[in-house]
Amino acid sequence: MRTTRSEPADRIPGVQPDAGLLSPVRVGTEVEAAVGDTAWLQAMLDAEAALARAQARCGTVPAAAAAAITAAARAEHFDVRELALAARRTANPVVALVAALTRLVGKEAPEAAEYVHRGSTSQDVFDTGAMLVAARALRPIVADLRATAASLTELAAAHRDTAMAGRTLALHAVPTTFGLKAAGWRQLVLEAAARLERIAGEGLPVSLGGAAGTLAGYLQYAGQAAGGAGGSPEQVEEVVDDLVEAFAAETGLARPVLPWHALRTPVTDLGAALAYTAGALGKMAADVQVLARTEIGEVAEPAGAGRGVSSAMPHKRNPVLATLMRSAAVQVPALSCVLAQCLPAEDERSAGLWHAEWQPLRECLRLTGGAAHAAAELAAGLSVHPRRMRDNLDATGGQIVSERLSACLASRLGKAAAGELLGQALEQARRSGRALGDVLAAFPGLEGVLSREELAELLDPGRYTGAAGPLVDRALRG
Repeated sequence: MRTTRSEPADRIPGVQPDAGLLSPVRVGTEVEAAVGDTAWLQAMLDAEAALARAQARCGTVPAAAAAAITAAARAEHFDVRELALAARRTANPVVALVAALTRLVGKEAPEAAEYVHRGSTSQDVFDTGAMLVAARALRPIVADLRATAASLTELAAAHRDTAMAGRTLALHAVPTTFGLKAAGWRQLVLEAAARLERIAGEGLPVSLGGAAGTLAGYLQYAGQAAGGAGGSPEQVEEVVDDLVEAFAAETGLARPVLPWHALRTPVTDLGAALAYTAGALGKMAADVQVLARTEIGEVAEPAGAGRGVSSAMPHKRNPVLATLMRSAAVQVPALSCVLAQCLPAEDERSAGLWHAEWQPLRECLRLTGGAAHAAAELAAGLSVHPRRMRDNLDATGGQIVSERLSACLASRLGKAAAGELLGQALEQARRSGRALGDVLAAFPGLEGVLSREELAELLDPGRYTGAAGPLVDRALRG
């Protein structure tokens, strides 16, 4: 039987980079551009150029050569698709990139070509580029988180005492306030921003290890430039320190304690912080989806032309911002698990685990970035409906404050007697459909125990929000 081979992907008409058709949460956001193929290519080129400048600072590369490499290191000079296809032959895109960059530098400044990628290895360039991509992606993510927190501060303050039904296991529990709910969202968002700011400030290091994490190639070229290879331990440490310090300064990244080719803490920490952030935003999204249900109607997403429309039901305005946020909250933690699973890397450089990080890391960044962008818009435009909250508080006819009644009656009748009396009253209210207050007002066991005025006060859910107001105050002071 004759078999047919499918066309290679690069020859199939219409093949193009991922346009985001299946990932609307990140489409059109600033972070999408910050982590796209062109941005990643530019970050690797920036790493190559920064390395040459760092070596020039240390006297191992001529300044003119570093300038020529920097001038050539522009993404528009290269074919991203061509480099991607070439990466199938070497399992990473840096090999082809270095060759292409060397050719380009050689055309413009032949004497500088030999200084491209001097003493380096693919993982130094790729990992440093990845950290640059992360640093650039975290800026808009953190900015959106800070904007979200600012809007939630306003919501929490404005609705400090707006009573609403607290819900546990999907049912009415006791009253709370919308201010406390918004303050809770805000706390999660602030904690997420703090985690990412810590990562951005000190957890994104340059990668400088050479072929197997010993920096031998860098040292060899440094030795040649100084008139001989080798040196005392103190001299070797000084050369390494100077080069790493210069490279960190040129990139704006942190300085690692050790080469981290097989010590994947930076990527794992970043993934964990992004997973937390997506989850924090997902909590807010899940609450908004519940509160926006037709039968609840306590909040509504900001309206916009065409936003939330249904292809079949003209009356609908779906909570699409919360939906996008929640989709990211499900995906990012799973993707970050891949990054954590790459920690037990074998040897000095891994065959497969390092490679497995790349796409999940990018997806974590752009999904979290898309969720943060949606959250900022949602928090800024969220409509809150206090009247509807009050209607829902009254939906159980006073049963939502049964905890309060139980505590009050226990102090007057004893715990056992109070529990039995209230249980009977609640059962009667459920069977008859009458309000709990009406049942209790006629309940013989309460004669002389509670006045009608006391009962009315106890049944007011707006007066049983506990420490919600002070808790909001405390949160907003923090």
